[in-house]
Amino acid sequence: MEDKKYLKWYNKVGYGSGDIAGNVVYALLSAFVMVFLTDTIGLNAGIVGTLIFVSKFFDGISDIFFGSLIDKTHTKMGKARPWMFYGYFGCALCLIAIFCIPVDMGQTAQYAWFFIAYTVLNAGFYTANNIAYSSLTALITKNNHERVQMGSIRFMFAFGTSMLIQAITVGFVAKLGGGAAAWRTVAIIYTVIGVISNTLSVLSVHELSEEELAEGKKEDEQEEKYNLMDAFRILVRNKYFLMICGAYLLMQLYSATLGMGIYFMKYVFKDEGLFGTFSWAVNIPMIIGLLITPALVKKCHGMYKLNIAGYVIGTAGRFGVIAAAYMRNIPLMLACTAIAAFGMSPLQGDMNALIATASEYTKLTTGKKIDGTMYSCTSFGTKVGGGIGTAIAGWMLAASGYVQNAAEQSASCVNMLHVMYLWLPMIFNLFITFVLLKLNVEKANQTLREEREMM
Repeated sequence: MEDKKYLKWYNKVGYGSGDIAGNVVYALLSAFVMVFLTDTIGLNAGIVGTLIFVSKFFDGISDIFFGSLIDKTHTKMGKARPWMFYGYFGCALCLIAIFCIPVDMGQTAQYAWFFIAYTVLNAGFYTANNIAYSSLTALITKNNHERVQMGSIRFMFAFGTSMLIQAITVGFVAKLGGGAAAWRTVAIIYTVIGVISNTLSVLSVHELSEEELAEGKKEDEQEEKYNLMDAFRILVRNKYFLMICGAYLLMQLYSATLGMGIYFMKYVFKDEGLFGTFSWAVNIPMIIGLLITPALVKKCHGMYKLNIAGYVIGTAGRFGVIAAAYMRNIPLMLACTAIAAFGMSPLQGDMNALIATASEYTKLTTGKKIDGTMYSCTSFGTKVGGGIGTAIAGWMLAASGYVQNAAEQSASCVNMLHVMYLWLPMIFNLFITFVLLKLNVEKANQTLREEREMM
């Protein structure tokens, strides 16, 4: 990639701070929407899981649509920034709506209220905002090292936000008196923070002109016009893109099952507050790892070996969590959780750079540049994976005989919580490791560039 630097430190930090906004939405929903709906509103976990599952398919399809729109957008603000800016206001309204479900409404109406608000949020406004945000990685710099730095800074903000939300929300709701009204107040406060951080992020960067993005390219290398189906056919021929989608899907399955930790802590360890403690054990090592990821990528001369080594450590750490849990050794569980999170951090930090590199592979092999569509289709794996993971968790919880707010859950429910929170995350990490072994897109691009130079 080009050695030219495009960004100052405040541009990188400003860009990264945008993930405060994204994770206000993501962390609140992934960690607490299920327990809010089951234990406060009184809905069935299996039905909620099914609704989320269906919603996520709409969400995934909309990713492709919005990605194509971003690629074809031309405004004074650029391609992506308008979608990022305006999309978040809709996110804020829909997030509040989810936590404003009337408690005295009939259950059928409550399910419908949740499904509509959740789908409009995720398939519409959040998708527009998040796809645009991710696309900026390729639109504000052509320097791959800067892209890695941006990814690391971004995810430091992401995990920092998630950590705080997971750590303080249960206590915050309790201080506000508990119940539906308290959850509504918390959602409003969080969305205000999200709107402010999203606005600051949009204003902190500017997109390169299309002329500058095309600088140095020969005329016959310029992007050809394409429609959505053309873009899809191009992408499915990129094996590295398919691997990234697979990795994203598995990462979201991991996150969804790990999000069941609030039930595990509440009903297995009998201490709901431990959920916040474990969030610290996940997110602090993740942030430390993200901080050093750019230097590690540089030292390892690329992302390939670093990502593999990281996930070997991450998988081993999750196996340690399983062993410690069955020994009822919480300090050892926390230590192994921290080791796993640290090992997994490089992939989180360099994922956007990895997608950009896969996009370069498409450009080298087809002559077409479709960054927005690439990011949106990759996000499809994220959305579908998260939906499948949450649905599976809801179905397993309902099948286990879970009873809302019961002092004691049945043995079958407790066993199911062990499977969901302990075994499934380790298995998903193992699968991701196998995918990463084949994901050497950097080497493939280098080979293609060398072949071009020889022609």
